[in-house]
Amino acid sequence: MVTIARRTALAAAAALALTPRSAAFALDGPRRHPHETIAARRRFFGPANVDARGHLRRDRVVLSWFGVSNFAMAIGGRVVLLDAWVPQGTYSGYVPADVDDLVALRPSHVFIGHGHFDHAADAPAIGAATGALVVGTAEHCAQVHAQSGGVARTAPVLPVAAPEGATSSLTFGPVRVNVVKHVHSAPEAPASGADPLLPAPDLMACLEHPPTVTDVLDTVLHQGDQEGGALAYRFRIGDFSLVWHDSSGPLHSKAPTARRVLGRWRRPDVHLGSIQGFGQYTNGLRDPMWYVETLRPRLFVPGHHDNWLPPASSPASTYESRLREALAALPSGAPELRMLRDPDDYVNPDRLTFDLGRADRRPRGPR
Repeated sequence: MVTIARRTALAAAAALALTPRSAAFALDGPRRHPHETIAARRRFFGPANVDARGHLRRDRVVLSWFGVSNFAMAIGGRVVLLDAWVPQGTYSGYVPADVDDLVALRPSHVFIGHGHFDHAADAPAIGAATGALVVGTAEHCAQVHAQSGGVARTAPVLPVAAPEGATSSLTFGPVRVNVVKHVHSAPEAPASGADPLLPAPDLMACLEHPPTVTDVLDTVLHQGDQEGGALAYRFRIGDFSLVWHDSSGPLHSKAPTARRVLGRWRRPDVHLGSIQGFGQYTNGLRDPMWYVETLRPRLFVPGHHDNWLPPASSPASTYESRLREALAALPSGAPELRMLRDPDDYVNPDRLTFDLGRADRRPRGPR
């Protein structure tokens, strides 16, 4: 896996524009997408990975982070969203993206990790505008369907009140998806030797990017959104696998069945896992490390660790040293870490571009 260097991207894109039919690119819709879709896909996934018609490379998996645990992902020639909320409310414009950009990407699916506003609030609008299939628990899907006025298409993968450890699967194109219900982050009594994590908030984003009235009202209206269960997903294409979850709960005490399922997913190439949560206030990074220890990924990419809701949250830089220490202390050994730092790594495909034809499958660039 390898990222595409910016200095070569424009040259590659120009060459691709002269090749109307390249086997590397997938025909995922119309023969030529609208201009706004081509532009959005090139910005989110890199010009070298999107041809002149807006079609995506089939031999690469590319992810662009747009806050919290939200990612746009190009995989198997399709665009999918992992969660759907552009951070707003306490600030506006800190993340260089908006709902119109996500609509312009023309995703085929929106995968919901859980239903709280910071993960799913924009899913109804995106689903209604694009026809993307919204995937989640029955509770997630009912919430999105209702909030879209009955327009958004949904695909429940688990029934109402499914127990932790319940599993499901689906496919789209060449991509196989496994799903397990695990558990949302939660505070527990401090464990022996616990080292709470209380990073300092940064209010400068609010001062430098003051929120619009519309963004404030929209965020307030979604404060009552329900969790609806927490899902972890494994995406597989060929022999490449990626696991994503947008919350990390106390697996050992609250979700042992889910932990056993995750153990069967062991050794994914990439693990996108939440490290911020309610458990950090009593037990630091214990809960997220249970996921890493169980999965034993080759590459770990943290999520839900940015300044998405100051003053309740803090920048990624305040987590980094503790995260590196926690990974180094794992009994099974530390995976490679690809740190995402806000705001520089928002909508930055160079951080997470994977070439399926390479044996090492590591993205280039600073760790």
